Amino acid sequence: MSTAESKAGLRAVESYFAAVPEPARSTLQKVRAAIRAAAPAEATEGLSYGMPAFRYKGALVCYAAFKNHCSFFPMSLAVLADLTDELSTYQTSKGTLQFPQDKPLPATLIKRMVKARVAENERKRVR
Repeated sequence: MSTAESKAGLRAVESYFAAVPEPARSTLQKVRAAIRAAAPAEATEGLSYGMPAFRYKGALVCYAAFKNHCSFFPMSLAVLADLTDELSTYQTSKGTLQFPQDKPLPATLIKRMVKARVAENERKRVR
């Protein structure tokens, strides 16, 4: 991805955040910070399906605000299945983890999911 494309992706994410009301905006900013902390430096940000997303050797994770909740999309059913016990207090549905607009997921949990996704994407690229 070129520098111009990367900057355009960041601008799109910032525009998304500008349209999200509080408390969801602050919650998503914390989610974003946790993703950044766990993702490789080469990971890029942008929008995917209209949601903030990170890419690293393919799609990595997405997150978004909705009317009554926020969601984290690990883009992997295997990651959700591997963490079933840790995710038992959250509402899940096919491919998404929902949480309150005013209470972000724990940063340690986000980091575990991001690192698991990084590992999945790296394995896919090796084959």
